Amino acid sequence: MSLPEKAVLPEGLALTYCEGRLVLAGDEKRYGKPLSVDFVAGKAAHRRQFGGGRGQLVAKACGLAKGVTPSVVDATAGLGRDAFVLAALGAHVLLVERVGAIAALLEDGLLRAAKAHDIADIIARMTLRHGDAAQSLEALVADAAFDPQVVHLDPMFPHREKSALVKKEMRLFRELAGDDDDAPRLLEAALEVATHRVVVKRPRKAPPIAGPAPQHVLEGKTSRYDLYVKQSLHR
Repeated sequence: MSLPEKAVLPEGLALTYCEGRLVLAGDEKRYGKPLSVDFVAGKAAHRRQFGGGRGQLVAKACGLAKGVTPSVVDATAGLGRDAFVLAALGAHVLLVERVGAIAALLEDGLLRAAKAHDIADIIARMTLRHGDAAQSLEALVADAAFDPQVVHLDPMFPHREKSALVKKEMRLFRELAGDDDDAPRLLEAALEVATHRVVVKRPRKAPPIAGPAPQHVLEGKTSRYDLYVKQSLHR
């Protein structure tokens, strides 16, 4: 991926290299520390070691069970955290990210992590494509020659004024991506592509995405997964 063509940034934000990694940096008072993708250390390493394995909500939602490890398209990849969890549990994952700057951070994080011997096998199960899943998910999946058994969606929930004090990292995402106003089209595209199920992460009390009703719901403390099942994932 070529950074200049991918990363059209708002004024005050810049992609730059710092200490051997690509970072997205801006005013720290507004956006916090420079943003980068790190699959080797920090939160990703902790979650890989102590996150709860296949008992985690995202793993259950995506159908990972004893003897069942489906291939997953993470069509709203973000910083790749859920995708890394799924890949660490053995799933092959296609990451699709529409924001050029975030896709660039993901690519850099994957390239660096592939050199780390203890997780190189995990990274080998992760494939990245830059593109808009709501508009071209089928083409992106075909380009990656990927088997889309499960499609995972985590669309940006519409911003509310009373929750203006969102985390700085989320503020940065909103600056780049805005809200996912096309979430119904994203769900429609996912349902067209997934062979077995679509799973949608939502804030726990938020309404489902407009469209067909989910058949199942998995609830956590702050979020939930709406499940749209087309056929069973067999052992």
